[in-house]
Amino acid sequence: MSDSSPLPPVRLHSEAELARAALSTPLLARAARLARWAGPDTRVDAGGGLIEEQLPGAADQLGLTGDDAAAYAAEAWRVALDSGLVEIADEDRGTVRTGEALALLTGSPQEVLTVWLAALETVLADASVPDLDDLVDALDEGGEIDFASLDWDPEAEAEFLDGVLGNLYLLTVSEDGAGDGPVPLPALAASMIVPDDMGEPTDDVLEQVSDAMMRLDDQFRTLEPVGLVEYRPVDEALMADADEELAAPVEEADVSRYGMVRLTPLGAYGLRARLMEAGFEAPVVGELADKGADVLLDGTAAFGPSAALAETELWLNRHEPLSGARELLAAARGTDAGGPLRRLRCQQALSLVGGEAEPALREVLDDPELGGLARVWLSERGAAEVPAPSQDLVFWLTIDTVAAQLAAEGNSEELQALVEGLAEQHSGFFAAAWRVEHPATADVLEAMGRLHPDKKVAKEARKAAFKARSQQGG
Repeated sequence: MSDSSPLPPVRLHSEAELARAALSTPLLARAARLARWAGPDTRVDAGGGLIEEQLPGAADQLGLTGDDAAAYAAEAWRVALDSGLVEIADEDRGTVRTGEALALLTGSPQEVLTVWLAALETVLADASVPDLDDLVDALDEGGEIDFASLDWDPEAEAEFLDGVLGNLYLLTVSEDGAGDGPVPLPALAASMIVPDDMGEPTDDVLEQVSDAMMRLDDQFRTLEPVGLVEYRPVDEALMADADEELAAPVEEADVSRYGMVRLTPLGAYGLRARLMEAGFEAPVVGELADKGADVLLDGTAAFGPSAALAETELWLNRHEPLSGARELLAAARGTDAGGPLRRLRCQQALSLVGGEAEPALREVLDDPELGGLARVWLSERGAAEVPAPSQDLVFWLTIDTVAAQLAAEGNSEELQALVEGLAEQHSGFFAAAWRVEHPATADVLEAMGRLHPDKKVAKEARKAAFKARSQQGG
């Protein structure tokens, strides 16, 4: 991902809901329980971890049994220490005391989430570390870890996981992405490995995808207890066969056997916080609701249709229909490059407003930039005495509409259909269109020349664009 342009807006749950979810995550709940259990007799080693003799008591406090109980208890303690729920009281004696962060868990939702974000960072760091068995195997004669034998680059591993989580966030919040649904692990791994311009992946690339899936399987198992994701692991039967090619094409019905991951609402909050800290612009649906209409129209310019609709509905809920309509219309004016898309967003917003707004629309009937959309609004509601538009206004509105669609969608199929329809419905369209005094006239005609499938019509559009540009230059 690039941080040069904003990410699609995310819909976040309320902080109160997110805080409740954070407190109920297994890992933070265990960490808090150990922080309350710890006392004067609790002892830690030089690194702050519970000494081995105390791990069984910690596991028992958490109700953990089995071979992995001590490891889970040690992980919960590490989260408690790193997130400030406990603190080292005396390094020489290895004693601990209650940390200031423990009180935050009974504080405001924002305070709870601050502790959870600290816990998340600890777990993300752990997820980038090789398996414990691999670390033991890599010990040299002096008891030090031979990182070269592990073929492990900590920085590269952390960057890879960040990239995967960034792609998962993007797939979750994008208009045409997974939304609340799960993402197949092979697709997520391939998004990091397979080049965009590669047709059929090579065997080498497929092997890299397979290796990435195995790493991600371990990492998502680690990340699930902190509440970042919901994860259905890779089927153990597939992993049992060392010769199984995990990246090979699979039937859709079987794709879940290869792992499925879903970003939770809490996870979306956490990843957005990390993305913003890394310098990305990561908007949230609802953050424009208390801003002016100018900020709303400009801010939703890059939103997809459903996100723009949701943001606009929240804004309208805070405004009276008539005054809101007047504010939107005033903000929609402008001959700058963003003007057409502002007017499109304004038109979409006004479509949600009832008849109480009619006076505001009638007030702009003579406005050269707003008169067209005002007539459309009034006509759609069956209003009386709507003046017919002049031919100049019709052509100006047409250019403005196509310019807005270009800005919103680029060369989409919908825009191509619109272009074809305009050329069919208006004979001599290009002969008149190049004369339209609109800043985007030449750009729109050039786009029509690119998009229209009929070579003859496309040529007419290009000629008209040349005339329009010559007129603008003159």
